[in-house]
Amino acid sequence: MKTFEKILLKNMEQPGYAGSLAEYERAGGYQALKKVLGRVPPADVIDTVKQSGLRGRGGAGFPTGVKWSFIPRDHPGPRYLCCNADESEPGTFKDRQLMERDPHQILEGMAIACYAIGAQTAYIYIRGEFRLAATILERAIVEAGRAGHLGADIHGSGVTVNVYVHAGAGAYICGEETALLESLEGKRGKPRTKPPFPATHGLYQQPTVVNNVETLANIPHIINRGGAWYAAIGVPPKSPGTRIFCLSGHVKRPGNYELPVDATFRDLIDDLGGGMRSDKPLKAFIPGGASAPFLTPEHLDVQLDFESVARAGSMSGSGGVTVMEDGTSMVWAALRLMEFFYHESCGKCTPCREGSAWIVQILQRILNRQGRPDDVRTLEDICGNIGGRTVCAFGDAEIAPVQSTLKYWRSEYEALIAEAGALNAGRKDIPVLSVS
Repeated sequence: MKTFEKILLKNMEQPGYAGSLAEYERAGGYQALKKVLGRVPPADVIDTVKQSGLRGRGGAGFPTGVKWSFIPRDHPGPRYLCCNADESEPGTFKDRQLMERDPHQILEGMAIACYAIGAQTAYIYIRGEFRLAATILERAIVEAGRAGHLGADIHGSGVTVNVYVHAGAGAYICGEETALLESLEGKRGKPRTKPPFPATHGLYQQPTVVNNVETLANIPHIINRGGAWYAAIGVPPKSPGTRIFCLSGHVKRPGNYELPVDATFRDLIDDLGGGMRSDKPLKAFIPGGASAPFLTPEHLDVQLDFESVARAGSMSGSGGVTVMEDGTSMVWAALRLMEFFYHESCGKCTPCREGSAWIVQILQRILNRQGRPDDVRTLEDICGNIGGRTVCAFGDAEIAPVQSTLKYWRSEYEALIAEAGALNAGRKDIPVLSVS
């Protein structure tokens, strides 16, 4: 694996680095903010981010600079920035590390983003369980305000940026940007029908940008070193930069790893992760959080960029890579993920609300050796009637585990159903598939 420079985790690798304001400033922190305030027109800041090719790191991968440019410049009322720190995607824990270990990197990125879009108020919508991260962020906001990096008339520029931390109630659906906005307004977190889009009708029906934690943490580095510098990393022009990948499951060294996206899953799992934790070979891995379709050992040499993973039949998503060893029942894996999605469905859309329950019931029946001959076809029909038929992408996300396991491991479903048929016929000589 080739050598490369880390961007987001670089500070944390300094001995004793704890993320205080003084330490962040010694590492060059808040220089990017000073560089642009009152000196670089907001439109030029947006153009720099566009040039960098930075794409959203929360899952969708939408170009960040383009999203910023959608905010109407002539809007007479307030505009808002919302930092999506909900991070509820199973297998994903990078944003938590960024918030707990280097909070000022995020705050500086937010201040620059607010300047670029003309917002004076920003919110960090944080997952309710992240109490330590929320405390650290609130302390960092106070530190930054006392130093003049946040608040009114920042560094004498006439620019005002106030940042507030808002804790959610632990709902997965609030990772979807419009559900996040609904929750932030004090309503039940359910996705909005679009259009209109948040760029024109977001928080309190005002122009709003919603960006992920990792996305915003990249901004100071892009401003300091230029859009062309960032665009040259990874797989330009569509997938530049580095990403933090959350490696978990049956590997020897789970954890967060920052890599340029021209690296491969083999680099991540075998080189950095140390390979499989036992002598069993790799059977499957999820490349981008629980909502990403499973991939197989044949995909280990796929690059980590958005397009390569999409061509392989999955998505980079949130960067959560979960590894499973040989002997894991893929029907069981699909059920565990579906139970999560069923629990987290907001209930707004009938296909998702009802379909997720049906899928869970069928998978439970199959695993309990009570499967029926037509269960596989029924699962496919239900998935086909959920995908693309819901207000948000949750419906597509929840069927990914079932569709991908049926694609690669259909024989496991059929074996369990055949076993059920044999048991019902009084035969008990067929071996039972182990469930890890």
